[in-house]
Amino acid sequence: MPKVVITHKVADVENWLKFHAERVAQLSPFATNLHEHVAMDGSKNVALTMDVHDTAALQSALASPSPELGDAMQRHGVIPPVVAHVEK
Repeated sequence: MPKVVITHKVADVENWLKFHAERVAQLSPFATNLHEHVAMDGSKNVALTMDVHDTAALQSALASPSPELGDAMQRHGVIPPVVAHVEK
């Protein structure tokens, strides 16, 4: 199962961090072991790391978010672009 890192900016880091449980639920069809990371420099850059069991489905969801995922990303303050990096 490859590890994936997703990076993007957020409007408010503290607000974004509050949604861990919701992110776990939304990403559970694709991934497990989800962890949030914030930039050490205090910027609004964040990252998610996860073990992905369905990379194609995750990639599809990120490329064309469902209305529910799109609403969640807006609530979480996600600022595009969202970039996924896969372990090789």
